[in-house]
Amino acid sequence: KQSNTLKRKHQSPHGNPPLKRKRKPSINTFKKCATEADVREKGSSSQKSLPKKQLTDNRNESQKSKSFIKTSSLFRNNPDIPEIHRKAVQQVQENVFTTDSFSQLDLHPHLVSGRKAVCLETCFFGVQKQTIPVLLQGKDALVRSQTGSGKTLAYGIPLVQSLQGMESKIQRSDGPYALILVPTRELALQSFDTMQKLLKPFAWIVPGVLMGGEKRKSEKARLRKGINILISTPGRLVDHIKSTECIHFRRTQWLIIDEADRILDLGFEKDVAVILNALNAERETRQNVLLSATLTEGVTRLADISLNDPISISIADEIQKVLKPASQMGRQASSSSNCMEQENFAVPEKLKQYVMMVPSKLRLVTLAAFILEKCKFEKHHKMIIFFSSCEQVEFHYELLLKVLSGGLESEQPEHSSVSSARLQFLRLHGNMEQEERTEVFQEFLKYKTGILLCTDVAARGLDLPQVTWIVQYNAPASPAEYIHRIGRTARIGCHGNSLLVLAPSEAEYVSLLASHKINVSEIKMEKVLSSLMKDDRFKLHRPGSKKSCGTDPQEVRERATVLQTKFENYVHSSEGTVRWAKKALQSFLCAYTTYPRNLKHIFHIKSLHLGHVAKSFGLRDAPQNLTALPTAGSKKKTKPRPKRSVLLKKTHGKHHLAEILRSEYSSGMDPGVSKVKRKKKQRKPG
Repeated sequence: KQSNTLKRKHQSPHGNPPLKRKRKPSINTFKKCATEADVREKGSSSQKSLPKKQLTDNRNESQKSKSFIKTSSLFRNNPDIPEIHRKAVQQVQENVFTTDSFSQLDLHPHLVSGRKAVCLETCFFGVQKQTIPVLLQGKDALVRSQTGSGKTLAYGIPLVQSLQGMESKIQRSDGPYALILVPTRELALQSFDTMQKLLKPFAWIVPGVLMGGEKRKSEKARLRKGINILISTPGRLVDHIKSTECIHFRRTQWLIIDEADRILDLGFEKDVAVILNALNAERETRQNVLLSATLTEGVTRLADISLNDPISISIADEIQKVLKPASQMGRQASSSSNCMEQENFAVPEKLKQYVMMVPSKLRLVTLAAFILEKCKFEKHHKMIIFFSSCEQVEFHYELLLKVLSGGLESEQPEHSSVSSARLQFLRLHGNMEQEERTEVFQEFLKYKTGILLCTDVAARGLDLPQVTWIVQYNAPASPAEYIHRIGRTARIGCHGNSLLVLAPSEAEYVSLLASHKINVSEIKMEKVLSSLMKDDRFKLHRPGSKKSCGTDPQEVRERATVLQTKFENYVHSSEGTVRWAKKALQSFLCAYTTYPRNLKHIFHIKSLHLGHVAKSFGLRDAPQNLTALPTAGSKKKTKPRPKRSVLLKKTHGKHHLAEILRSEYSSGMDPGVSKVKRKKKQRKPG
């Protein structure tokens, strides 16, 4: 039966014998055919056959001559860049300049000349016009105005005017008459410099600065001699209040809290409370001024504690009152509880804002191309690039310095003329020593062109002249932070530009900015990458290749790949640089997880492709052991677990040591309790 069924199975349906299967031609058959054809060709043609090696060479040449697209892994498997659909919004703008002049105020003539040393403009700024008369009347004020609008002079001029006009001349030994609180050390130095210029005609009034990183001993000596206008960061002042006996506030008549929102962001709320208590304990009546570019919930809470019946000054609100009819203003007043979420920020008038969508894999080469375009080929730009962590600043500083600024020029000496104008890179972040921070700050002020890589330590209050571009390489955690960052350019009526770099998954951030009346235009990534055509260091060298003409998209991609390869070669040149890159990547991922809850739908860690992000740190593959990087807690894990007997010996030794210490230093109270605890602990191992 079985044999019959097998026969039926192999038979065709018509009963004919089964057909033989056609075999697929093997490689050998092709070879046979080829050899037969060659023999035929030999017989027919009189030409001699070429050797096998030459034939293969000819084939390769013919393949090269054909037009084909060479795509590297850099441009493969990237997410599609979405179209940005945003409504054109009318930005809130402040009148920085006014037609009024300082001569209209009843100021000391020397003070006006001192003011000219600070700022050569002869007219008021909008915030100064509103603030100075109020402060000269001796009233408390809550001042809200855009960054770079002249807030330091708005409180500095009335402060100096009131102190120099006192009936009994101020003595240095009197101690502080005014206290100015600022969030960062750099802003403290800048405010001190401004006050020194204002006080040049009034040499008997002595300004002074206290800040972290400086020697306490020298600060104590200065306090002992006497400081009349004391500028300080909150943490260092609290330190002196607790430990320095000679500090007092018996004659303090002014309290000025500058950049109040930033002070609270940095977690100084408790320190400010300690300072307020110290001031109130010695003198209750004084004039208080609170200044901020943004009005947050914390700022209003601080205003309630520190200000007494204040006059609220907001330049942007004044303009909106003019633009809006009364009915709309009434509605706005009723919805003041929602002002935190939908706060409209004032933007400098001459500031152009841009956004660029860049896939994670291409972030590093695009940033490098942008730096080359603006600071090397155009040459008159001064740039600040913001990162989300100190490790990223350190890593990118070294990487860009070595690759872009001619550090690796030994590879291609023939193109040394291209990099004759070296790019000047500086870095600034919170983990640096104070001396180095001050040196970098002063150096960048002197530069006509240069690139400063920094964290948000440089985002508040700093007046860095001639900065033409602000690049936000990592998106800020809030629209308020965005405003403070871009406020480092287009200051006091100057022109400026800002660029926000976003991944395709973060495109919704643009509409969030639009909801706060912040309008951004798009720059295409391809346009930025095309600037690599101007630099022959990134040219792909081929035998017989023609000179590049125009901006061929394929050649742009090739040059971007060459630049990425340079970055990767430098990162993988030693174990130390690889470890550094991994550390920077880890810090970026940690910072990415700290975005507030209301932005998690835009910035979510799961939306990142780890391999693509690793590429933007010069790593060829996604690292597997990110958690195993050297940190404070990782050393404990690597230690081998001791044996139980050794562990018991150690615990007995510890108990014995504790017993000796207890007998040496105990107060003699509750001896029974300690014995019970000791017995319980000893029972546990058994």
